[in-house]
Amino acid sequence: MARLFGTDGVRGLANRDVTAELALDLGASAARVLTSSGDFTGRRPRAVIGRDTRISGEFLSSAIAAGLASAGVDVTQVGVLPTPGVAHLTASTDVDLGVVISASHNAMPDNGIKFFAHGGFKLEDAIEDQIEAGLQAAWERPVGADVGRISDDVALADRSYIDHLVRAVGQPLRGLRIAVDCANGAASDIAPLALREAGADVVVINASPDGRNINDACGSTHPEQLQAVTVASEAAFGVAYDGDADRCLAVDHTGTLVDGDQIMGLLATAMRESGDLANDTLVVTVMSNLGLLLAMRDAGIRTVQTAVGDRYVLEAMRAGGHTLGGEQSGHIINSRHATTGDGILTSLMLAARVVETGRTLADLASIVTRLPQVLVNVKGVDKARAADDEALAAAVRRAEESLGDTGRVLLRPSGTEQLVRVMVEAATMDEAEVVAHGLADVVEERLAL
Repeated sequence: MARLFGTDGVRGLANRDVTAELALDLGASAARVLTSSGDFTGRRPRAVIGRDTRISGEFLSSAIAAGLASAGVDVTQVGVLPTPGVAHLTASTDVDLGVVISASHNAMPDNGIKFFAHGGFKLEDAIEDQIEAGLQAAWERPVGADVGRISDDVALADRSYIDHLVRAVGQPLRGLRIAVDCANGAASDIAPLALREAGADVVVINASPDGRNINDACGSTHPEQLQAVTVASEAAFGVAYDGDADRCLAVDHTGTLVDGDQIMGLLATAMRESGDLANDTLVVTVMSNLGLLLAMRDAGIRTVQTAVGDRYVLEAMRAGGHTLGGEQSGHIINSRHATTGDGILTSLMLAARVVETGRTLADLASIVTRLPQVLVNVKGVDKARAADDEALAAAVRRAEESLGDTGRVLLRPSGTEQLVRVMVEAATMDEAEVVAHGLADVVEERLAL
């Protein structure tokens, strides 16, 4: 049977895959697992639940709350709040776990459930496995006065998170015009408020969520509107969030996209200058563009690579004592101020860097020269054999030798589909395409079902 938890919690089609019944059971099981080792003498454990703007988040939040309360946990529902806002509350207030109802950048019909442990950190695989195993386990239910209570507190949660964001900037943004695409998601109210309180002049689009329009041709997965508005409004730059605002992509004043690799590159150099880049190290995933790795090498910054997923980035950051990491998709983690990817914080840090240097975002982002990248999905193959096929490994080595220092090859079995991803970076697009499709042919031949 497939594992219930994916790289970012439980996710699927709401009311089909992610049902109220599943949410109820997950809440009860998570409560038992995440509070099993705490000392709750004289009080019940406490949880906070936030969600994005999807319609289905309303009933799923209620179901999760019911499951937690049935296991003896007091629950505060904070309504619509970005994922990093829930993480912040879990880390900074007297709660023992946090829950986010969101499918991030996915289309509206999907939804998901992810948990934060005490301290605001995402769960390790082993803890998720315990929660999943607990769905089938018998347990002793509390009764009477021992069941949990459920309350709501939206305003206090919003205020706490906004204050945290503005304090983190440390740089007034007066006179800086920023275009902001809120994806009709969880950032719709909070992001414009935080940027304005930091002093910026904010031009806002896609901040009118109706429960159905989250990520609908907008936000970080569809930056076209933002690119046009940034140029038309003569903004210094623009930023786009996803549905739960844990990622941020940007566009410069010309409307050119600035991706997560470029954002990490410019923030890493800024933090190294200020002495805030611990160990002079940036943590990235294997999917980051080789251009970022080469730029960091030239800047005297070491890179550590992890599996795809921001929680694996965070695990490496915590293990090595590093302060900055992230993904090409715009999940950027600054551990000086956050325990998870935070799109609004990232946009504030970008703005502060622009103000501090007096340089344009285009100029700052130019530290990273992206190499042409080709990704080919080879379907209908036995992905389980990808790591062990000697002929395929030899083909990869030959491709890497032909590319030299200005290219890279990555073969990665999909975590959710029966396919193998072939990613090639090279000095030119033609070279990348030739090598990628040549390797794809080898994968198809060697791993045929």
